Amino acid sequence: MKIQIDISHHVFFMRVFVSLSLGLLLGALVPLGQAQAHGGQIEIGNAVRGPVTLTPGQEKALGLTLAEADFRPLDTLLDLNGEVELLPDNQAEVTLRISGQIKALYANLGDHVRRGQKLALVQSRTVGNPPPSVTITAPMSGIIDRRPVILGQAVDPNTALFHLSERSEMRVIARVYEEDLGKVKLGQTAHVRLLSYSNKVLTGKLIFIDPNLDPGSRTVNVWVLLHNPDDLLKPNMFARVAVIVGHSENALTIPNSAILEANGERFVFLKEGGKFQRVEVTLGASDDTYSEITDGLVPGDQVVNQGVREIYTMWLSGGQIKAGE
Repeated sequence: MKIQIDISHHVFFMRVFVSLSLGLLLGALVPLGQAQAHGGQIEIGNAVRGPVTLTPGQEKALGLTLAEADFRPLDTLLDLNGEVELLPDNQAEVTLRISGQIKALYANLGDHVRRGQKLALVQSRTVGNPPPSVTITAPMSGIIDRRPVILGQAVDPNTALFHLSERSEMRVIARVYEEDLGKVKLGQTAHVRLLSYSNKVLTGKLIFIDPNLDPGSRTVNVWVLLHNPDDLLKPNMFARVAVIVGHSENALTIPNSAILEANGERFVFLKEGGKFQRVEVTLGASDDTYSEITDGLVPGDQVVNQGVREIYTMWLSGGQIKAGE
């Protein structure tokens, strides 16, 4: 059984009914004025979901764009979550071996210091006239990222006076689930995005795989080494890591935006003349932009890229928009 709604009818209540029907069918995806100007009637089927048929004018009204299935190089990525951390050998804790009192501080939090630069003067509690003093110097070049002491403070052996870090290189500690552990290897390239700089992609190398597995999360920590020439990286920043675990020089691909998934099925809408046919596809490798198609399409196929959800909405209705008289 089919219900036909004549959009050209001039009776007021019928025009209102048509407006509501189109709005419900397309989910308000097309402005009502465009839908009326480019379509004469809409048929809503109750069983068969055939291809969606549109005229060129209706395609334009929906703002459809197409993408061609084509061959291109494609990386296989393993997506991980992680945090930025200091490298263990690029930091130092400055402590004392004596008891005394801080008489002078020569560096502040955030200062960049050189190896051997004076940081503080500590007067010993040893009896003397005057009591002996010790000059504390920087054991390495870097930035002072902690200075928990103040002038005049009494200090004891092993009191932490400063913490220094050298940040030209830093690491991202990312977590690999147990089932993916066989995919990662030392030396693999990784692309890193930071929550703080979402439009910037940093490239690093996998330099360490933890020999231990966390029994709670069932993950293994891996380190990705990053260069930090602009001093953007800070400890504890959240990072998204995409490790390149495979590569194909000639993969048949389409944009990720052309692919929909529902009820466990992945599919696209293939254009054949003025019709758009739902076609299930099997995916292979994928990156942030493209996915490999291993079954369902052939080179040169044209699939809906922009407007695919509108086409899907129409396909779900089992309907077609026909050209007006």
